[in-house]
Amino acid sequence: MKKVKITVIRMACYKDLMAQYENPIEHACELKEGQVFIANGWQRPDGLCESAWETMSPFVMTLAHGGENFYDGWMKNPKSAMISCNDGFRPVSFLIEAMDENADCF
Repeated sequence: MKKVKITVIRMACYKDLMAQYENPIEHACELKEGQVFIANGWQRPDGLCESAWETMSPFVMTLAHGGENFYDGWMKNPKSAMISCNDGFRPVSFLIEAMDENADCF
């Protein structure tokens, strides 16, 4: 099993939707563009949002176990995926990449 690199690529914020539909929330997302997390195989990295993890974990697990080429050539790098969290008000896009480094033993 391999480690998987998770990089915060882009963060969007739809203030018009927030004003219309969302109850005010403080500290909804603490991530920063460029922030990197390393998943040790299938384990969620510390500090990574649980909701985002739920969206990306199937891709992380597949890459950690050597899978690749999602959706028949979707990504230029077949050992990667671009996944967004499911927050409709402030979605975050993550680049997920299999690493050559083996995961630590469990």
